[in-house]
Amino acid sequence: MSRRSRLLGLAAGVALTGLTLAGCAAGAAPSGDDSGSDEGWVTPGKFTVATGEPAYYPWVIDDDPESGEGFEAAVAYAVADQLGFDADDVVWVRTGFDEAIAPGPKDFDVNLQQFSITDERKQSVDFSSPYYETTQVVVTTASSPAADAASIADLKDLVIGAQTGTTSYTAIESVIQPTQGAQAFNTNDDAKLALENGQVDAIVVDLPTAFYISGAELTDGVLVGQLPNPDGATGDQLGFVLAKDSPVTGKVSAAVDALRENGTLDELAEQWLGGEGQAPLLK
Repeated sequence: MSRRSRLLGLAAGVALTGLTLAGCAAGAAPSGDDSGSDEGWVTPGKFTVATGEPAYYPWVIDDDPESGEGFEAAVAYAVADQLGFDADDVVWVRTGFDEAIAPGPKDFDVNLQQFSITDERKQSVDFSSPYYETTQVVVTTASSPAADAASIADLKDLVIGAQTGTTSYTAIESVIQPTQGAQAFNTNDDAKLALENGQVDAIVVDLPTAFYISGAELTDGVLVGQLPNPDGATGDQLGFVLAKDSPVTGKVSAAVDALRENGTLDELAEQWLGGEGQAPLLK
């Protein structure tokens, strides 16, 4: 099967449940109309989607977002379909994490690589409605002193790291507040390698990534527990990033809202992020 046929089949599949409901859902983007308008899109008639370099499982499978496999890749194609774009009209580009949320013009319509929606970031970019809500989780190995931690206080004197510029890194600084400070790494892979080498006692990542790292990438991985948000909220909301004051922010948010209302987002989360179980909440 050609890539074109595979993508068209995927786009149809992920949107199947919502096709009849989306048209009447409150706030839904009118199907088939938006992609025909050149207004606002980086490339007329195309939906340009950015993700990381590389993009990680389970958000994108095998660093191949064009396949539509992985939660964020599938969500991107479902949103494109809701906006009226064909799968062939979805164009993927790559950006760094910090580059995507920096002020200034963008070469993408939307960017998704687990960007948490924060007031600080809203000063520089727009966000869509959230497409997923997660929490931050402490991951370690069985031989680490962090493996026996039962509270946030038990983590304070340990060496804990995360990818710089992420909500995971912020959670270390604001929630755990370790005596040695948060240890910064360029990527989650670098943080995981430091954990394996004993350079840090634990790392912090989002919940789906934590389950994958602990179960598939670490031979003796341990989920220590979830971190509470400083404001007492239960989750961290992820949204599409768009250029500040983008003319298509409202359209993208309406598409996300429609997919939430008709159940498509829940179905995709179950497909690509399901079976996680629970990590205890640390206090």
